[in-house]
Amino acid sequence: MGEQNVEQTADEQTRRAFMKALLDEVRALEDMLDAGMIESGIRRIGAEQEMFLVDRASRPAMTAMQVLETIEDPRFTHELGLFNLEANLSPLELGGDCLRQLEREADEVLAIAREHAARAADSRVALVGILPTLTREHLTLDSIVPTARYFALNEALLRLRGSKFQFTIKGIDQLNVTHDNLMLEACNTSFQVHFQVGAEEFAHLYNIAQAVTGPLLASCVNSPVLLGKRLWHETRIAVFEHSIDARSEAHAARGHKPRVHFGDHWIEESVIEIFKEDIARFRVILTTAFEDDPIGMVARGEVPRLKALCLHNGTVYRWNRACYGISDNGKPHLRIENRVIPSGPTVLDEVANAAFFFGMMSQLSHNLDDIRDHLSFSDAKSNFLAAAREGLRAQQVWFGGRQVTAQELIIDELLPLARDGLNEAGIDERDIDRYLGVIRARVENRRTGARWLLESLENMRGEGTEHERLRAVTSSMIEQSESGQPVADWELAGFCNKQDWRDSYRTVGQFMATDLFTVRPDDIVDFAASLMEWRYVRHVPVEDDSGQLLGLISHRQLLRLIARGNRNDGIITVRDIMRPDPVTVGPETTTVEAIRLMREHRLSCLPVVEDGKLLGLVTEYDLVVVAGRLLESYLAEDPIG
Repeated sequence: MGEQNVEQTADEQTRRAFMKALLDEVRALEDMLDAGMIESGIRRIGAEQEMFLVDRASRPAMTAMQVLETIEDPRFTHELGLFNLEANLSPLELGGDCLRQLEREADEVLAIAREHAARAADSRVALVGILPTLTREHLTLDSIVPTARYFALNEALLRLRGSKFQFTIKGIDQLNVTHDNLMLEACNTSFQVHFQVGAEEFAHLYNIAQAVTGPLLASCVNSPVLLGKRLWHETRIAVFEHSIDARSEAHAARGHKPRVHFGDHWIEESVIEIFKEDIARFRVILTTAFEDDPIGMVARGEVPRLKALCLHNGTVYRWNRACYGISDNGKPHLRIENRVIPSGPTVLDEVANAAFFFGMMSQLSHNLDDIRDHLSFSDAKSNFLAAAREGLRAQQVWFGGRQVTAQELIIDELLPLARDGLNEAGIDERDIDRYLGVIRARVENRRTGARWLLESLENMRGEGTEHERLRAVTSSMIEQSESGQPVADWELAGFCNKQDWRDSYRTVGQFMATDLFTVRPDDIVDFAASLMEWRYVRHVPVEDDSGQLLGLISHRQLLRLIARGNRNDGIITVRDIMRPDPVTVGPETTTVEAIRLMREHRLSCLPVVEDGKLLGLVTEYDLVVVAGRLLESYLAEDPIG
């Protein structure tokens, strides 16, 4: 759980005091390493379970605080968004039935979340890396959990950046994003796993974690859709890196790292290298209370909490993060937190992913003296990015420069290796078979959560609206997740005409046409007329090269032109006949308001714009379809009435 008692660093004196404390705590940690104070000789594992809350229409439900009010369980906490929850699972010693215990506790907290979400807020729980039904309306500051930490973080990042967040992600589709807050981070939920290591072995094991993260991610991708666009198989990676990118344009041009990153080199000797690099590269953006004399505490044999170091570390988001903590026995320890595993699709899938990671870590830590002798860092990083984009189809470079698909590498080499590692760690044989069997079935069938979702959407192609298809796939995902069957055994989602579609037509942004054919004002009228004939449309928007809406041409205007005859000797342009000031609406305009405007102004078409840029069109035909769908829903609810 993140430190909540924080402040922004606007006061220079406070910032300097915090920076001094941060430097003292790094030195104190160095002294602890030299004195052998860090716990060693034991392996512990743990996990953080993040989840989405959704309403009965499978859309994000802003109910986190209501649900938390009813849960009297310290394992639960909020995350950034009002539609997110997090549960922190208990640390376990690696060995025996620890994986079964991890699954049992994850199932337990999920059952608690489902029960309280349904009872307190009529909500459900969804396990997925990115919720398919998220829209831009869910990503405003109205959806942020109202705590000082999150508002301070948002303001600090925007102040450092000096402009809005802007980025493009290309996959099957392309998404162009301009956003003015950090709520895009709330699009992501994960199953973060922790692996406790000794100080003397940290560098060796951290490098191994970096090396295996690519194939690990390829095996468990579960986030292919964001804001209706089919993007990377694990779009979380791209979204998270951009959503809190505090670099100014000048810093980005100089190659300054974003606060979310994989890294650029192996660790040489110590965890201290990571903390020093992150302090050197990333400005302090939050402060908190800290201990007066951590160096003196270490000299006296006392264990400091290192609150300043932990807070700053919590504002830098390496995909494999170094963590300092104090165990229940009072001993300080170090952990590697792997942040790439997405939430879902089921608890069984998540624990299988964790088992795969722990097994690879355990075996490679024993049978390799130094992984740097077998794999270049650039290949490890390239493997990670390729896995995020392509999942199991991704090309992976492995030991000796061999290049194979992630699917081949996992089946032929890494699953046997992970089995040996779990055996050596003393994990029960039946649990090894169970969890690695889940991975094997998923990889052999190429049925990751991402593939299931993409194939389900393709299976529904041409049925309903995009919003209805995303609702249908989300609803199926939740239902099949609750069954407990791993995703490799799931049936593809189908389009269900019997659902209550009323929530899919509340705003025009949910059903507007977005695949538009447009003209420019200097185009000839004949081109606009040809578009109407070729595409069977009655309205053509007029926009400039930047997407700014300038006007609208309708078939009626063309008919009037024909009726008048061409009295000009020259060519008639779109500018000559377009309506330059069409009535427009925004994507959040209610359907009822759109109908009122069309009736009041006797319109057959409404352009949908945002900041003057054309987003879509709503026509009379669209509203006829809406009316039919709503009538179906009402009749299904009350067939007699």
